[in-house]
Amino acid sequence: MTKIVFVSTSAAKVKDHLTGLWLEELAVPYYQFKSLGYEVVVASPAGGPIPIDSSSMKGDFFNDDCKKFMHDDVAIGELCHSARLESIDFSDVDAIVMVGGHGTCADFHDNAVLKSAIEALYAADKVVAAVCHGPMSLPQCNKPDGTPLVKDKVVTGFKDSEEEGVGLVDICPFLLESKLKEMGSKYECADNWTAKVCVDGKLVTGQNPASSHAFAAAIISLL
Repeated sequence: MTKIVFVSTSAAKVKDHLTGLWLEELAVPYYQFKSLGYEVVVASPAGGPIPIDSSSMKGDFFNDDCKKFMHDDVAIGELCHSARLESIDFSDVDAIVMVGGHGTCADFHDNAVLKSAIEALYAADKVVAAVCHGPMSLPQCNKPDGTPLVKDKVVTGFKDSEEEGVGLVDICPFLLESKLKEMGSKYECADNWTAKVCVDGKLVTGQNPASSHAFAAAIISLL
């Protein structure tokens, strides 16, 4: 059975900003994967309950998959009892999927356990995927030859202008677009808040919450 590990933030706060998981980026691919019979594991750096950014439960962001998720006993159980990242044996995992939310600004970018998992799956030619702020996890990672994982790779992630638009530049350890470019990637993007997904080999990245459906479809196409 195809096995997917979602990695979500454990951080409910970055500096003085309340945040957490951006729900759409988990809920949309979660149901696409479940519909195909994939085994899904929800994990986080600390394990246990995953905080949800309240802004992701408002307006158009709170879509049908999000509503379904919040009323799904199994899904909520997995969210409240997420696996501790370091407890997972990645040897039989087919894809690791880093979902976003500004909480990742606290616990994704300098995380040795997450770095090790990403590098191991990449080296094993498994799918490595990250959407919106999920790519906060990528700059710390290297290819087996020691060069940056994103170097010469076509990637995307939350745009600098999107970060400026939400007024949260000051809580970020770095701006994703700028950092990915600095690491030698071939960064691409669409207009703010429109869907954009990049696939380079088995590295899949999505720009923002609007990319969640296409992001999930791109992962499925590689499995």
